[in-house]
Order: sequence, then C-alpha cells, then structure tokens
Amino acid sequence: MRNQRQPYRGRQEEPYKVNHKIRAREVRLVGDFVEGGNALLPLEKAIKLAQDNDLDLVEISPTVDPPVCKILDYAKFKYEQKKKQKEIKSNAAKIVLKEIRFGPNTDEHDYNFKLKHAINFLKEGAKVKAYVHFVGRSIVFKERGEMLLLKFAQALAEFGAVEQLPKMEGKRMNIFIAPKAGKK
Repeated sequence: MRNQRQPYRGRQEEPYKVNHKIRAREVRLVGDFVEGGNALLPLEKAIKLAQDNDLDLVEISPTVDPPVCKILDYAKFKYEQKKKQKEIKSNAAKIVLKEIRFGPNTDEHDYNFKLKHAINFLKEGAKVKAYVHFVGRSIVFKERGEMLLLKFAQALAEFGAVEQLPKMEGKRMNIFIAPKAGKK
C-alpha cells in the first residue's frame, strides 16, 4: 500500500498575493498613491512605495498583463471582505417550514383550529407542510385524506399558493403551501 499524504490542514492560502509573493516584473499600480490614479511600475519600486507608507502592495487582478495592484492595509482589507461576506449571508432569505398534522378522520373543529394556525404561519412568511398520517388500517381512507388536504389548500388559497399537490410518501400524504408574496 502506498504512502498517501494527507492535505495540509494548517492556514488557508491567502486569496490575494501580497508584497514579495507577487511574481511579476512590472505591475500596474492603481489608487491614491500614484499620479493620475494609474501607473506602470517595476515590482520593487511599487513594494518600496507601499512600505514607505506602512501599507501592503496587494495584487487585485492577477489575470491581466501586467497584474493590477493596489496599496492598502491588507489586514483591514481582509476584515472588510469578511464583513461583507457575513452581511451577504445574513441577508439571505431564511425559509421556515411549519408542519401541520391531520388524521384521515379529523373532525371540523380540529380542522378549523389547524387552519387558523396555517393562516398565521403563511402571514408570517413561513411555508406550510400539511400531512395526513395514516396509522394501521386507516390507510384504506386515502381518498378521505386527499380530499381533506385539497380542502385545506383551497381554504388557504387567499394566503398561499400550493407548491406541491397531495402526494403519498410511505404512511403520509403531504401537501406544501408557500406564502404569497407581500403577505409578511
């Protein structure tokens, strides 16, 4: 059996090349530290300019020839990038799924009680998964369960749209209802 090396689990490689890790002879320097905001400089001169200002030379666009670099505080730049990523992640839509369980012989009062809860869930912007759970011999009442779920979906038509029609999965028949836009 061959000796297979494990991948290095230390620090992650930096997404940008900084200072002496840049491997080009010349760089296009952009930003506040050059006249006109854009200049072609030898790498050593650009690094010297960055060090004179106690900052770092960061390769922003490595694919072009010569690579585009900028003088900035790299630690602060990384911090702001992380902060932006975190903000994007927190603003992503979080979908909440609420479940409502019925039996094939659910009576009218219980049905109305669960319907009110489903309306509140949809108003709050959550998806609703309603299901009829068949226990033992009650599986012979599949049609009754399907009728119950269709009646439920029809009662919720004002607040939500049916995402998936009643579908049998094992001993459960499910239906998914998503909130209508602007109902939060």
